[in-house]
Amino acid sequence: MNLKTPIGRLRVLAILEGVSFLLFAITMPLKYWFQIPEPNLYVGMTHGWLFILYVLFCIQNIFIHGWGFKASVLSLGASLIPFGTFYADAKIFKPQQKITA
Repeated sequence: MNLKTPIGRLRVLAILEGVSFLLFAITMPLKYWFQIPEPNLYVGMTHGWLFILYVLFCIQNIFIHGWGFKASVLSLGASLIPFGTFYADAKIFKPQQKITA
C-alpha cells in the first residue's frame, strides 16, 4: 500500500477503522459485564475519529476516481457493518489501486 496516493491512504484507514470497530467486541463486555468503562472510552473515541476520516477519504476517492453509484454506496456503507471495510478494501480499493498504479 502506497501512502503517497489517496487510494493507498484510504486502504490503510479502512483497515484501521475495521480493527477499531472489532475492538468493541472486547471493550463492550468489559464495560457492561465487568464495570470497566475506560477501554471502551478510548476505543470509542479512536473509532469515532477513524470513522470520520474514513468517510472523508471515501468522498475524496469517489471524486478523484469517478466511482459510480454502486461503488460509492458500498464504500461508504462498509463503515457501518462489522468486517465491511475489509470487504471494501478487497473488492473496491485494492483493484482501484492496481488500476491507478
